[in-house]
Amino acid sequence: MELNKYQVHAMATRLPNADLRYGVLNLAGEAGEVASKFAKSIRDGYDHQVDPVELAKELGDVLWCVALICEEIGVDMNTVATMNIDKLASRAARGVLAGSGDNR
Repeated sequence: MELNKYQVHAMATRLPNADLRYGVLNLAGEAGEVASKFAKSIRDGYDHQVDPVELAKELGDVLWCVALICEEIGVDMNTVATMNIDKLASRAARGVLAGSGDNR
């Protein structure tokens, strides 16, 4: 599915009180659920063996939060994806993929 179409479909499931604050806070929670899948696999002795279907479900929740945040700030998801690829390509061209700082 194309990202902007996803954004439209995802926002059709949005509740009236799902605002920018909700999106940002829920993004942190959903990303935490992704991390928790790995933590539980380590705890249970499987060392990074996570069910890909279960992980994909949690990643879908992360994607929904990104769509909400994009909607709230007036930017479509295709633009965000393009900006990210351009940033990474610039870093790769300049040999600064590794390292710290947003503006390297």
